[in-house]
Amino acid sequence: MKKVLSLFMVLSLVVLAACSMESGFNNNKKEVKESMKDVKVGVSISTLNNPFFVALKDGIEKEAKAKGMKVSVVDAQDDTAKQISGIEDLILQNVDILLVNPTDSAAISSAVQSANEAGIPVITIDRSSEEGDIETFIASDNVAGGETAAEYLVKQLGEKAKVVELEGVSGASATRERGKGFHNIADKQLDVLTSQTAEFDRTKGLNVMENILQGKKDIQAVFAHNDEMALGAVEAIKAAGKDVIVVGFDGNEDALKAVKNGDLQATVAQQPVLIGEEAVNAAEKVLKGEKVDSTISVPLKLVTKE
Repeated sequence: MKKVLSLFMVLSLVVLAACSMESGFNNNKKEVKESMKDVKVGVSISTLNNPFFVALKDGIEKEAKAKGMKVSVVDAQDDTAKQISGIEDLILQNVDILLVNPTDSAAISSAVQSANEAGIPVITIDRSSEEGDIETFIASDNVAGGETAAEYLVKQLGEKAKVVELEGVSGASATRERGKGFHNIADKQLDVLTSQTAEFDRTKGLNVMENILQGKKDIQAVFAHNDEMALGAVEAIKAAGKDVIVVGFDGNEDALKAVKNGDLQATVAQQPVLIGEEAVNAAEKVLKGEKVDSTISVPLKLVTKE
């Protein structure tokens, strides 16, 4: 009888412990917010050494301030390990929602899943995450933007023009999508001499372009996956005394100035401030328990001197 009673007590403790654990997990679920006052928004940016992402951050902070939200921003400095660590810190700060601009769409998955386990909703910006639960992904239509760039080059130079592609960070969704859009047109109507990564960086864009110019003498145009690489390529082309059309992507301030003075022929302009504002608006809806679209596209446009 004593053995039976002891066994019953042990089983009761196990059941109680399980219920306690389940209750603790459920407490991680964020409550629906009626007001945005004092809501804590955690923001992880891939790098603030890029005008586009600075503008994106500014858009987030401006809209969040207008709604009474508090914002905590961490800069990954284009380092995936640093970004994961930064997101973990934001989770420990018990932020109400996370806005993440991934350095690498695959590598960021573990951090997104950590936020999921903590019951913190995640919104991705400009680049998405390959795994984990995402409330919505906010970005320009990168595929359409790549197509726009290729169509512009065909219009300016004709079919079979010899072009070079400067790719962004390997593994980033923006790199894949802009490249896909570009090749949708270029593989049929242009002659792509080479595609090489310069990791969205101006200095690397300069160095990679210098090397390409030494090996290929008949380049007519360059499409860069962002303006920073495009501006680096422009410097290399100028130094080499070549006449090559360069098209960038983003529409950052330096690029728009370069288009105006004729150094850069065109840029597929995003609206980073608007992307940031849309991210905060989506965050408000999520926190209020409202439904949001799985993808929110922000308009882009081709900017030329004309």
